[in-house]
Amino acid sequence: MAIFVLLLLLIVSAVSGDEDAFIGVNIGTDLSDMPSPTQVVALLKAQNIRYVRLYDADRAMLLALANTGIQVTVSVPNEQLLGIGQSNATAANWVARNILAHVPATNITAIAVGSEVLTALPNAAPVLVSALKFIHSALVASNLDGQIKVSTPHSSSIILDSFPPSQAFFNRSWDPVMVPLLKFLQSTGSYLMLNVYPYYDYMQSNGVIPLDYALFRPLPPNKEAVDANTLLHYTNVFDAVVDAAYFAMSYLNITNIPIVVTESGWPSKGDSSEPDATVENANTYNSNLIKHVLNNTGTPKHPGIAVSSYIYELYNEDLRPGSVSEKNWGLFDANGIPVYTLHLTGAGTVLANDTTNQTFCVAKQGADPKMLQAALDWACGPGKVDCSPLLQGHPCYEPDNVISHSTYAFNAYYQRMAKSPGTCDFKGVASITTTDPSHGSCVFPGSVGKNGTLTNDTSLAPSTNSTSSGCQSQYLYGTGSFTTFVIISVLLMSAVFL
Repeated sequence: MAIFVLLLLLIVSAVSGDEDAFIGVNIGTDLSDMPSPTQVVALLKAQNIRYVRLYDADRAMLLALANTGIQVTVSVPNEQLLGIGQSNATAANWVARNILAHVPATNITAIAVGSEVLTALPNAAPVLVSALKFIHSALVASNLDGQIKVSTPHSSSIILDSFPPSQAFFNRSWDPVMVPLLKFLQSTGSYLMLNVYPYYDYMQSNGVIPLDYALFRPLPPNKEAVDANTLLHYTNVFDAVVDAAYFAMSYLNITNIPIVVTESGWPSKGDSSEPDATVENANTYNSNLIKHVLNNTGTPKHPGIAVSSYIYELYNEDLRPGSVSEKNWGLFDANGIPVYTLHLTGAGTVLANDTTNQTFCVAKQGADPKMLQAALDWACGPGKVDCSPLLQGHPCYEPDNVISHSTYAFNAYYQRMAKSPGTCDFKGVASITTTDPSHGSCVFPGSVGKNGTLTNDTSLAPSTNSTSSGCQSQYLYGTGSFTTFVIISVLLMSAVFL
């Protein structure tokens, strides 16, 4: 399998004042084969990841991050929250042990106190603000309050009636916590930490939210969501949720607290009840999120004011409980191999080895074998594809089935036609993917390290209106073998058309 090269783009874009927009990555550790801190940091460096969020303050990880310049958000785990929120001394000891012992060598810039406390650990809510204040006081005592911000991540579910955003408000039952919390963030120059998951909004909408709207895909103007109160147009769920948080704060007369999205992403795999947890959708969402943030697009309510965000997450966590999707939010597996190649063309200069345009044409799983057979015959005949790698004994002969061979032929045609629109259809049995289908010694045209030869051929793949494959010769499957005589005959016939 050709090695995927995936670089996460983390460039600086001005937001307002001296604030900069960034993309960061969350690092979870629920892996059966968790890489060592040194290996984690090596991956971060290789991918130009300059901002990370830890779910604890692990000493070994913080030591490995020393002298890298990577900006680190550490966390007070929920299980430690009650003790810290009830004792200033306990908070001071936590800061001494987990912060003072590592700065300035490790560039700690924020402390996340708890995680989704109001919804995940409501019994600790009464001491949440005290915990924030005690941690901050310890930083003040060490003259670190200017360098390290203190906040707490919230689930977006604390926002009620989130569309239209202008009518959004925080769950009023949490006002005794939210009001002093927001005033604390305001007085300390901190920001609201918000976890935004359009995937869950989409899944729970029972079809009301279109998939394209959740994935940042372009929408025609008549498909955009319009806030009737403000006439602001929303083209994606992410912006709508962030603006709902802005409006919810303004409902409480708080208008000048910025928002940092501490978690956002899309799972690449799910069970039968999660059909949209796919590699393609995860790739699309995270790629578009990165570009959206770093382009300083802002939100309709605050255009040009970028919302820095942390992707959830660096690794697939196979030990996480719950559904299949819970284990498959990562950008990488435990070996540091990318789950998919992000689409990041034009997002900035850091992407020296950008592979955004690395798309392939593949046979659809479940497609009618007879339809695949006809399209395969066409590609290796009138389509003028070099199908010799599919001969027995050649690199792409195995696996010997119509789906695998069709995929090679479809992609070869797609690449030689310069990926022109309409050249990956084949009467509906082909689709475009960013996952490199190369395997073993079979390197597909367009793969990293191999440039497909593109020619000025005006032939087109069979359109959806085509009634003939254009070739009477057949690749014979069904017996499990690839008939060499037949493919040689097709190749010879193809030469007539060249």
